[in-house]
Formats: sequence, structure tokens, C-alpha cells
Amino acid sequence: MRTRLPDWLTFRRFAATTTGLTLTLMMLGVYTAATGSGLACSAQWPLCDNGLLPQSIPSFIEWFHRLVAMVTGFFILGTAAWAWRRDDRRVRLASTLAVVLLPLQISIGAVTVTLNGALPSGYSVPTHAAHLFTAVSIFGALTLATLWASEGSYRRPPRERARSALLASLGVVAVSALFSRVTFVLPYDPGTQAAFTGVTLALVGALLAATLWLSRAGTPGLAALAGGALALSVLVLALGRDMVIYTGTVRLLNGAAFLLAVVLVGVAAWTLSRRDAPATPPTEPATPD
Repeated sequence: MRTRLPDWLTFRRFAATTTGLTLTLMMLGVYTAATGSGLACSAQWPLCDNGLLPQSIPSFIEWFHRLVAMVTGFFILGTAAWAWRRDDRRVRLASTLAVVLLPLQISIGAVTVTLNGALPSGYSVPTHAAHLFTAVSIFGALTLATLWASEGSYRRPPRERARSALLASLGVVAVSALFSRVTFVLPYDPGTQAAFTGVTLALVGALLAATLWLSRAGTPGLAALAGGALALSVLVLALGRDMVIYTGTVRLLNGAAFLLAVVLVGVAAWTLSRRDAPATPPTEPATPD
């Protein structure tokens, strides 16, 4: 006997919740690393402070990060299991990719908090880079699964949705730059770093949606512009996570990446608006009375 799910619990909402949890987990992971709490559990995993429960505030931050990661992992597994009960092959592949990457992400996370630099693969830049890009890949796969699962529920055609996503991206990229290390408006403390990660991931999601919808709308050139801005948003996310030594030159590169992303999104949005603008009928010359 199959249990009937409540009407409000649909797959697309469940997938969207899983995607949101993944974004939140990444923000929490950045905050944990930025506060130095990642090594607070006495370099133990999955134990913490020689037991199951933390014994200090930094240990609690790391322990709570692990708890949220566990919950998110179960949601990712649930999304994939539900996807395989559906007929959409794209949703199945995207959600399955997230599941395939999940053990890798867990393993890298365990390495970062246990080896602590004792080996080249320990608490080091390459490990952090692998941890970040694997997480972004999981987030992207879940975002695609949510977008594809939502097809048939949209009230507007792809072109209108793409234009809205592009305009939203222009606003989000400005906020991302505000929280980044490019500007000196805000101190780049752990809270700001977490906020920067969350906003930039929202930018990644918006540009991914815009790229997908522009492709569906039959505008591959504009989709390429949005895809270029998407790649730049991943680049600024990596630069914000200290994947390289943040010198003055890197700061200029970071600012240029933000500026180029704005240009690409702006050109795509402007071109799309021009193409969709109604043609103005020619005016007839006035005749003398």
C-alpha cells in the first residue's frame, strides 16, 4: 500500500528544498573554515573531542556543520530516489550526478579536518579547491534537476523567464561584489565570507537558469553570453575562497571578472529586450489642410 503524499509536497519543491539546503551548507562550511573551527574537533572525524558531542564553541560550529551536512546528504539521496520514480531522464541524470559526487565530497571533507597538512592532500589549497568545486558541481546538478522538474509549471515562456533571470543577475552580482574582497565597504570577516558565498551561489543559480532558458528560447548566442558570465561567477567564488594568494594583481583580476560578468549579462539582457520590443509602426507624414 503506497502512502499518499500531501498535495503541497511535490518533487520540484523537494528538489528546490534540497538545493537550498546545499547552498546553506556551503555557507556554513565557509563560516566554519573562516573561524578556524574546522580543526576544532581535535582533528577527529566523524568523532569530535574524543566523543559524539562537542566540548567547545568552535567544536560545536564544526559539529553543527557536520550535522547539517548529514541532513543535506539524506535530502540529496531522497531527491535522487524520487527522481528515478519519474519519467524525466534529465532529472534522473542530474540528481544521480549529485549522489555520485556526494561520497567524494564527504571524503574530501574528512581529509581536511583530519590530516591537517601532514600530507600534501591534507589541509591545503588543493584540498580546499577540490572541496569547493565538488560542492559547486553538486549545487549545479541539483539546480538543473529543480529547473527541469519545474517545466510544465511555468506561466511564462522561456524568453521572459530568461530576461527576468538576467535582470536579477545584474542585481545579485552587485551584491556579490559588495561582499567580496574587491571592495573595502565591508570587512572580510567570517560572516561576510559566508554571505559572499551564499550570494554568489545564488548568482550561479540565476545564470544557470538564464543559460538554460535562453537555449530553450532558440538564442544560442545569448545563452553563450550567460554561460560566460556563469563561468566568471564560479571564478570569483574561487578567488573569494583564497585559492591563490590574494595580491593586488589578483584583486584587479577579481574586479575585472566582476566587471566582465556585468557586461556579458547586461548585453544579453539588452539584446533580448530589443528583440522582444514591439515594432513601432512608421508615422505618416502630415498633409497640409
